[in-house]
Amino acid sequence: MNEIQPVILSGGSGTRLWPLSREAYPKQFLPLAGELTMLQATWERVASIAARGPLVIANEEHRFVAAEQLQQVGAEPAAIILEPAGRNTAPAIAVAALEATRDGGDSLLLVLPSDHVITDADAFRLAAQQAAGIAAAGKLVTFGIVPTGPETGYGYIKAASGEGARAVERFVEKPDLAAATDYVASGQYYWNSGMFLFKASRYLQELERFQPAMLATSREAWSKARRDADFTRLDKEAFAAVPSDSIDYAVMEKTADAIVVPLDAGWNDVGSWTALRDVSQQDGDGNAHQGDVIAIDCRNTYAYGQRLVAMVGLDDVIVVETDDAVLVGKGDRMQEVKAVVARLKAEGRSEATWHRKVYRPWGAYDSIDNGARFQVKRITVKPGGTLSLQMHHHRAEHWIVVSGTAEVTRGDEVILLSENQSTYIPLGVTHRLRNPGRLPLELIEVQSGSYLGEDDIVRFEDTYGRS
Repeated sequence: MNEIQPVILSGGSGTRLWPLSREAYPKQFLPLAGELTMLQATWERVASIAARGPLVIANEEHRFVAAEQLQQVGAEPAAIILEPAGRNTAPAIAVAALEATRDGGDSLLLVLPSDHVITDADAFRLAAQQAAGIAAAGKLVTFGIVPTGPETGYGYIKAASGEGARAVERFVEKPDLAAATDYVASGQYYWNSGMFLFKASRYLQELERFQPAMLATSREAWSKARRDADFTRLDKEAFAAVPSDSIDYAVMEKTADAIVVPLDAGWNDVGSWTALRDVSQQDGDGNAHQGDVIAIDCRNTYAYGQRLVAMVGLDDVIVVETDDAVLVGKGDRMQEVKAVVARLKAEGRSEATWHRKVYRPWGAYDSIDNGARFQVKRITVKPGGTLSLQMHHHRAEHWIVVSGTAEVTRGDEVILLSENQSTYIPLGVTHRLRNPGRLPLELIEVQSGSYLGEDDIVRFEDTYGRS
């Protein structure tokens, strides 16, 4: 029986969809192409053909949001494996394969990036089931997207002559327009989707053959992993020694057993705001808008607004507005957004990494105002959520409950606060905030002091294992 084990790769940083996608909350966790986030949609797409819950490979910093989003759609992951650092796709899939064979099994690994759009899920599932028989026979399957035009932003796969599933002749880097035009006209080339299907054991065999050092170091990081009920944490020191490489370079371009299965299912890797416009519902003038948008005499535009966005007389323009940044650019230049992120990082600006609203395992906080010696935050704590027992060296805090009930530990005392009640946490006093109720707790926090950075926290106890 060819049991399919989905492997969802969720370690990306999504810089090309800045300012909505940021390093601390990248695009796979955003509902960009529907009501579900891209991570949730990835699981929903394959849940009906999966033998068990997904193996999820995630960044250590994203562990709580990944777990929560999967829980929201009823997914029960076989494991959530946490990478302490990015090492590209080949090592990520290696640790997934090691996990899949841990108890002597040998499932078919359906490897899926968590940030792709596929509009025809039925066609994708049919292709995956067709590929399963091929993979069960020992082949390493890649899904080649039937091209809709000479796209220069994708790598290509050249297939052997014929129809349907067939051998891969070669992988091709992103071509120029002339080469891409020739590829599409030939009928032998497909876009490289970055999705794969193969037996876990076969991937490990081929990795051992072509990249033995990568497999050895990945195995060490996996075997030394710390495991608890929720996460498998790869050993940091061992994983730092793993060579970084993609599955294409490490295995697929070298193996003699690569097979391409054509896929025509409305696939898009949403690699830019222009790509998101192309997969979004458009009006008769090619405009696709999300949020509160007014467009007058506009064509081929995309606008995302958290507040009112008004556009007049624009053509092929992208406008993205968040609570702390605005992006405006030509549609054909959107790949250059990553240069904006690089500039922000070089200047040490937080907008490259954080949104104004920051999500935590206990809830979220939104920095709504700040000055030289003060900062105001709106804090939301989930029912049952608990912040760490902590202390600050440089700031005092005032808490005002807006709604819900707050259990406040302040030094040696524990008090309950309800709506419109408040408390004061002096500098240097140990404190904790907990929501003991069944409804979200909303409060306003006013910080005052000489230094207000998030690193001014000494944690004594933490429910979520943070230091």
